[in-house]
Amino acid sequence: MWTIAKLTAREIVYKRIFLVILLMSLAYLFFYALGTYYAGGKVVDNSLDVLARGFLSTQFLGMGLYFAAFIISLLAIFSSIGSISKEIESRQIDPLLSRPLSRHSFVWGRFVGLSGLLILYTTLLFVGVTIINQSIGGNLKADVTLVQLVQAWGLFLLQPVILVAASLFFSARFTTLNSGITMVMLYVISMIGGFIEQFGAMIKEQMMINIGIMISLVFPADSLFRKMTIALFDSADNPLSLATQGVFGSVSVPSNAMIVYACLYGVVALWMAVRAVSTRDL
Repeated sequence: MWTIAKLTAREIVYKRIFLVILLMSLAYLFFYALGTYYAGGKVVDNSLDVLARGFLSTQFLGMGLYFAAFIISLLAIFSSIGSISKEIESRQIDPLLSRPLSRHSFVWGRFVGLSGLLILYTTLLFVGVTIINQSIGGNLKADVTLVQLVQAWGLFLLQPVILVAASLFFSARFTTLNSGITMVMLYVISMIGGFIEQFGAMIKEQMMINIGIMISLVFPADSLFRKMTIALFDSADNPLSLATQGVFGSVSVPSNAMIVYACLYGVVALWMAVRAVSTRDL
């Protein structure tokens, strides 16, 4: 398993696309820092009331993390969807499995290698966005504690790991193209469901909230981000914080049971990927 994990990580690192992604990520952090610096410099101490300043500060940090999560999710999907199907289609899996290596070890190795690399990348973006906000945000610096940051970071890491597990399942069952389309559609549907649930909570429409929750059960990626914002901004029990969340916050708070469900979702997806490869006629 560890051999496949190392091989998987090495394959991604040595590809030219990895360097492109790294450079584009640095460019994203640069432009986010540029916007944060100039926006923070325009706000003086007495120019905004407490509510308006709180709204803008959470929006800037939430916006940075939201688009970082979007970038990470796309990277997780596109780096995983072909990790099994391409090997099968090109018959490159035959020499690997001809060695004393079980099929489930091959899948687990892919998962460990991809997840490990994405955890490092996710940590880089999370730390980069939060450092920018805290160091050069000026009067728009979000008021967060170290405990909140650690909790949010842990939840932030769950999303790419679960995406990798789900992508490996589709990669084990379908072609690379079909897997990619399915995963992107599931991720987009999850985002739409999250916005429906939050909008329903704002206008107090229970049917919209229920629809959003049902969509989250189909794919819980957006629920993880919403729970992360709750941990970061501590808005669940603070009316003032609740009023300053904006579009990147959570009026309808995902429960802890949803986080447990998301983790089980990833475990089941990975188990089904292992089972699919183990029973597939290669």
